[in-house]
Amino acid sequence: MGREDVLDQAERRTAAAVARRYYLDGESKVDIAADLGLSRFKVARLLDQAKRSGMVRIEVVEPVDDAVLELAAQVRDRWGLRECWVVPDSDAPQQDVGRAAGELLGRLLGPQDVLGMPWSRSGHAMVDALTTLPRVPVVQLSGAAATTPVDSSTVDIVRRASRIAGGGRQVFFAPLVMPDAEAAEAVRRDVAVRDTLGAASTVTVAMVGVGAWAPGESTIHDLVDDAAREKVAAAGAVGEIAGVFFDDRGRLVQTSVSRRVIALSGEQLSAIPTVLASCHQPARAPALAAAVRGGLVTALVVTAEVAEALLELSP
Repeated sequence: MGREDVLDQAERRTAAAVARRYYLDGESKVDIAADLGLSRFKVARLLDQAKRSGMVRIEVVEPVDDAVLELAAQVRDRWGLRECWVVPDSDAPQQDVGRAAGELLGRLLGPQDVLGMPWSRSGHAMVDALTTLPRVPVVQLSGAAATTPVDSSTVDIVRRASRIAGGGRQVFFAPLVMPDAEAAEAVRRDVAVRDTLGAASTVTVAMVGVGAWAPGESTIHDLVDDAAREKVAAAGAVGEIAGVFFDDRGRLVQTSVSRRVIALSGEQLSAIPTVLASCHQPARAPALAAAVRGGLVTALVVTAEVAEALLELSP
């Protein structure tokens, strides 16, 4: 955001009044200018700045099938979610879910919030489709996966989101999973890592992915060896969010891999008031359900197929 887009307090009040009269009351720029003693060019500039600052948000809402809305309401009510959006099944479910997640994230965030984002494929898809966010700071919640199916790191995701939000960011450079607990502890002592993960305690809204503990269904599962995978499963973990493991009731599970992960703690995740997860893979529905049971996830964006799978499970 350039200096010409920054409004002082008086200009913000004037811009709000101009925007309200133009967009909500349908008054013309000429009439507003004449009534407020401004030039038409000044009115046009204030309207443009109101949009750039996030004071005004314009969206085109595509018609949604009533059956999809009903499905979303059923999942929301059954699972006690703050929000649930269902995207109709399509040929590009990841992109469609990512686009919807970005829209819902913008609605969940207010100017007082702090946004947190770990690495996830769903987070990448969401940022890829993101066009607007309120002016909030963004905090990185995990290190970067060494091998991912998309050309994007956690730092890249946070940087892109923060450029759109314009509220600053806290990032660090570190892998998501270290070879052992000692190496992970050494990385956590790095000032940038320590301070950024400490700032995870200030996060009020997080956008996360939920991984099921199975091949191809969790980034961390695919990064560790068979022995580590077996130990995590033996500990009772059915899924993870940024390396925070949980069982089928959504209770936090500490594993040998937990000590190797560079990410926020389970306690920090549990303390975030609003956690939005998106999912287009029906195979992850049981892990997603477990995360909701435990209160680790409070809002969802899913495909119709995933929504139907959630309705077949017990809260």
